[in-house]
Amino acid sequence: MNESQYAVILVYSTSHAIRIEQLLNRARLECKLIPVPRQLSSDCGVCVRLNLNDREKAIQCINNSQIEIQGIFNI
Repeated sequence: MNESQYAVILVYSTSHAIRIEQLLNRARLECKLIPVPRQLSSDCGVCVRLNLNDREKAIQCINNSQIEIQGIFNI
């Protein structure tokens, strides 16, 4: 069985995704904007992918910034 290597942060808008990407980059967490995986949502859009090891640090950064997200999922 394959283990998840990444987590994705689903957001409500592209502007939120860009803001989170900038926030995580400032915190020196490697991340990338990617299309939302079909298994998570049939909506078009972008999400933020990050290394699974950085998930907890990313959650702290996002909570401190008060940017609203839909959720964080392992892929």
